[in-house]
Amino acid sequence: MKILPTTPTMKNPPEQFAGDVWVDFLALPQDGDQRMTVATVHFAPGARTAWHSHARGQFLHVTQGVARFGDRDGSIVEVHPGQTLYTPPGEEHFHAAGGDGYMEHVAMLESADDPSTTTTWFEHVSEADLNRPA
Repeated sequence: MKILPTTPTMKNPPEQFAGDVWVDFLALPQDGDQRMTVATVHFAPGARTAWHSHARGQFLHVTQGVARFGDRDGSIVEVHPGQTLYTPPGEEHFHAAGGDGYMEHVAMLESADDPSTTTTWFEHVSEADLNRPA
């Protein structure tokens, strides 16, 4: 048993995020075949991810603000604090801060067999995709 060191808050890269988005890792694989990563992700108003998918899916638990999640079928889902969204393996989607406030969620996912293929990134989300009605 051990207490893990705190990792510094990191700003996410502009190649994969539009606007200001920061991440605090809460849990990372430590031993052997562990795959779980858990992080708190903070989105400034209007900030969003690029389109992406996860090899093993992802759980997103909103803790603050209103989150907007979109998929390639054109669906937009608004998620409020206390609610959890699940995206299945391979589903292309985005996460965004909805409205005029900050949004924060806890992201939970498992690494792929090849960790470099855990998340596949695509193009940035257009304003038209972002602003579709929920």
